[in-house]
Amino acid sequence: MLWPMLAIALGFLGLAVLAVLAVKVGIEVRRLSGQVEESARRISDASGDLGRAAEDLARAGHAVRP
Repeated sequence: MLWPMLAIALGFLGLAVLAVLAVKVGIEVRRLSGQVEESARRISDASGDLGRAAEDLARAGHAVRP
């Protein structure tokens, strides 16, 4: 009777460990998704700045051409 109860207890503990690890993974996924969102916003802002700079450069180039 000892061995079946020990096996059940170890199985329960194994599931508890897996549950804790799943919660940790979920927390890290949320943190990573926030960082990805921030990076995407910064890339979008940088591409807008680059587009404006290219337009300014094109206008300056047309002004210099004879």
